[in-house]
Amino acid sequence: MSLCDAEGRERESNDGNIMVDRDLYQYRESIMATQLTDIIESSQAERVATGFVFTEGPVWHPEGYWLFVDVRASLIYRLAPGGQPEIFREQSGGSNGMTFDLRGRLLICEGDNRQVTRREPDGTYTPLAQRLGSKRINRPNDIVTRSDGSIYFTDPGGRLPQEARELSFNGVHRIAPDGTLSSATADTEYPNGLAFSPDERVLYVAITRRDDGCIEEKARGEVCTHQCIRAFDVAADGTLSNNRIFATLASAADGVPDGMKVDVEGRVYCTGPEGCWVFDASGNHLGIIRLPEIPANCAWGGPDHRTMLFTARTSVYTLRMKTPGTRIPRAA
Repeated sequence: MSLCDAEGRERESNDGNIMVDRDLYQYRESIMATQLTDIIESSQAERVATGFVFTEGPVWHPEGYWLFVDVRASLIYRLAPGGQPEIFREQSGGSNGMTFDLRGRLLICEGDNRQVTRREPDGTYTPLAQRLGSKRINRPNDIVTRSDGSIYFTDPGGRLPQEARELSFNGVHRIAPDGTLSSATADTEYPNGLAFSPDERVLYVAITRRDDGCIEEKARGEVCTHQCIRAFDVAADGTLSNNRIFATLASAADGVPDGMKVDVEGRVYCTGPEGCWVFDASGNHLGIIRLPEIPANCAWGGPDHRTMLFTARTSVYTLRMKTPGTRIPRAA
């Protein structure tokens, strides 16, 4: 079958039938649905908890439970499979993205406190990043670790009053294994979610928007073409290069590019407009996982790492996948 472009023109297929735009759209939707069926095992998402303000920052603890945050309530929750959510931390400083270091210690982006912290075994919290040089960082948003012990986090400043901003850019920062903080890249418009490719040679950065004009476009119901995922090559020493657009999530629908995860085959799952967008390792769009609420983030978990938990507005949902996700690195 010969596919037409979406320009309103008709084109003849091999069987002599005419495909118009509507048929093309349905054909593409059918192909995407088939591709997602090859990925998703569950017939529908399971809502495992609800009643929150705005959920975010999910992570699977190696001891067998989920952690996630309610950003607006500044709470971190613990949720065991089949159980009820329990408060893990109160007054969490506007916690958002979370992960673990190589020793299994929890790392937290505290947006309101404008710092990245590490939870120690005794329950205290150690600041790891507060200032880049002499300047206070913006609002840490999402965070990932690499198997060499380095930590990367996004630091957008859009939610800060202009007079409170000390850095002149929105960027991605790196905490080296020795604790040194440096700017990994400033070539990101409004960075949000982060994820590494399975071999850690590529760092993906979700770009929520270019500027406030994008917010106005969405408010008018117009398509924002600046929503995308950037990709950077990661050198052995942790430096980033070859900044490029990996995929676009142009849409007028509710939601923006946000949290991301990658499976062991290199597919990228990025929460965004309408749901969670899925791309193959080459950036081809495979489809959108639609949930009852718009997700802001996702995480792999479960004993086999084939359960994906979505934090979606007032609730959290799970789906079983056919391919396991990449794991957070741990020391040997």
